[in-house]
Amino acid sequence: MSAESNFSNAKFLTVAEVAEVMRVSKMTVYRLVHSGEMPAVRFGRSYRVPEAAVEQYLKGAVVDGHTGTA
Repeated sequence: MSAESNFSNAKFLTVAEVAEVMRVSKMTVYRLVHSGEMPAVRFGRSYRVPEAAVEQYLKGAVVDGHTGTA
């Protein structure tokens, strides 16, 4: 089993917890999950997002404010 598919040590967050960490609405988190931009596991009618996925998403979403002009 690869490290990516082994969730035994993963900490999962609810959509509400992810929204709070990212300071966005729950609907924004649902959009990210449904679009595939943020991986999630579905348990019944609710979703759980691996904490590492949130960290990875935020690292990839960093915007460089440098415009390259002097």
